[in-house]
Amino acid sequence: MPSALACRFCGAPLAESFLDLGLSPLANSYVKAEDAGAPETFYPLHVRVCGQCLLVQLPVLESAEQIFSDYLYFSSFSDSWLRHAESYAGMIAGRLGLTAASKVVEIASNDGYLLQYFKARGIPVLGVEPAANVAQAALAKGIPTDVSFFSVKTAERLKREGHAADLIAANNVLAHVPDLNDFVAGMRVLLRPAGTITVEFPHLLNLIEERQFDTIYHEHFSYFSLLVAEKVFARHGLQVFDVEQLSTHGGSLRIYARHAGGGAVSERILALRAREAKAGLDRLETYRGFGTAVADLKGDILEFLIGARRAGKTVVGYGAPAKGNTLLNYLGVKREYIGFTVDRNVHKQGHLLPGTRIPIRAPEAIFAAKPDYVLILPWNLRDEITAQLAGIRAWGGRFVVPIPALQIL
Repeated sequence: MPSALACRFCGAPLAESFLDLGLSPLANSYVKAEDAGAPETFYPLHVRVCGQCLLVQLPVLESAEQIFSDYLYFSSFSDSWLRHAESYAGMIAGRLGLTAASKVVEIASNDGYLLQYFKARGIPVLGVEPAANVAQAALAKGIPTDVSFFSVKTAERLKREGHAADLIAANNVLAHVPDLNDFVAGMRVLLRPAGTITVEFPHLLNLIEERQFDTIYHEHFSYFSLLVAEKVFARHGLQVFDVEQLSTHGGSLRIYARHAGGGAVSERILALRAREAKAGLDRLETYRGFGTAVADLKGDILEFLIGARRAGKTVVGYGAPAKGNTLLNYLGVKREYIGFTVDRNVHKQGHLLPGTRIPIRAPEAIFAAKPDYVLILPWNLRDEITAQLAGIRAWGGRFVVPIPALQIL
């Protein structure tokens, strides 16, 4: 391992391996049909854990500008995610007493999926979104959006422009940040003295306990426990004072932070600290056995796909999420095992999955093909998807969920 690798938070050398998934393309680098014969770049997908601060992380192998400046993930295509966003907006507006005199800033605001619910309540908003194509969708909804990567420099500019925030929301972006310290320091700059930050991210404890290895991809630079998140925010003068455990993305945390010195932390913080310690997240040894558990799961999924093919059964996918691309590239599976996948996102339809080159079609293609099995790649949305596609039961079709253990429903 190159000695140049250093922890993005504390700077210590990264000498410990967490999981090596081999070579994989960028998980959101969908291939246009006309480029099917063109070469692709594959990168090592080898996750390390810092022996000093225990931050699980990938080295930066491609710039954030290359990954995120033109993006095909649009949050509003998931009904359950929209419900989650609307519920959060109502809860936090009430909890913080947000009014027309307040300001809500969302970092990585995507297509306006969340801020639309604050706007509907008459609360002023600003989105910060680096992907210009996605930001256009937000602007079309009337959501003011600053097209930029968030940093201390961005925060200082936005503050000068009058956008100091009573609430900063950052959903599923902390993992995507290559310069972690600059990002968190920027939130402190933009936050008003009595303001609140909420940050949602997949919980590392769930990733380990439920073998959610497919949530690892190059666009996710870091993987957080509460233990590490508290350290990161404290370094930049911010106190994590409350936490909620969410069901989203296979199990996430929503942390609440404020300027340091604001008082005691909640009982929920104390309880989760204890749970993480009991699970061993404060000990390096806990991280060293994850690779074996993932290899066992890989074998189970491959056995199913090989067995289905030998039995003359057909398998197609549902969804074209980044996590699905990690899964399929790690398995080495291509069209001979999964004929195609479908996705509601019209921006992905007609493209090919990176690496595997499996075609992405509209959901109606499933009902035309009548496959024996539908492999749910965004397994965190299994209930939503099985309800949408309940009609496959008419010809005996069955759903397959790969994570945390192979299930045939």
